[in-house]
Amino acid sequence: MEQLVEQMIIQIKATQTLEWMAAIFGVISVLFAQRNHILLYPAGLVSTGIYAYLWSRSEAALYAEALLNLYYFVMTLYGWWHWQKGKDARQIVISVCTQRDWWLVFSMVSGLWLLFYLLLLQTNSNVPVLDSFVSAAACAGMWLLARRKVENWLLLNLSNVVAIPLMVYKGYYVTAGLTIVLFVVAVFGFMHWRTLYAINKAEEMKIADGARPDESVREGDA
Repeated sequence: MEQLVEQMIIQIKATQTLEWMAAIFGVISVLFAQRNHILLYPAGLVSTGIYAYLWSRSEAALYAEALLNLYYFVMTLYGWWHWQKGKDARQIVISVCTQRDWWLVFSMVSGLWLLFYLLLLQTNSNVPVLDSFVSAAACAGMWLLARRKVENWLLLNLSNVVAIPLMVYKGYYVTAGLTIVLFVVAVFGFMHWRTLYAINKAEEMKIADGARPDESVREGDA
């Protein structure tokens, strides 16, 4: 155990500046996402761009992770555009997954897992099963995030649960630490978005009943 801790300390001290930058901007991005703030996207562009480069190198050999971060980069641009359709991005309604959404998520995870796995078999990757699953689950989660679905946090954390031991095994302890932070933030993100969804539904019910939200609040205070 002591030897493992010493090895981790040595690895952390030897961590490249680029990995630190990617981790820091990754934390910034997910904190903004948890607060339902559009600035999650510019921070995410920096983090995903750096990680796509880091994981594509032969010494990392995390090629599915590299593809994932390229996907993140594209979806970040898409999500940014999607949020910008309103004057205030926070006005875009948060919703929950329908049965159709869940079938699409299941198909996406299964299909991408198989695709990434088959691609990784042609490389020098020694973790094709885990690497491909992390990327497949995260792709589905990012798609749900862009579509403003509450359950995006569940898919992202499914990916995080597998990514943590994968990064430790590969010796990327800073990124493993970042992933733990992302896991915790995602738990709070899920609870926060679920609350926002409940508020939205309550407002919709008030409007459907013909009462303006601010009037109902004043009546309740009276």
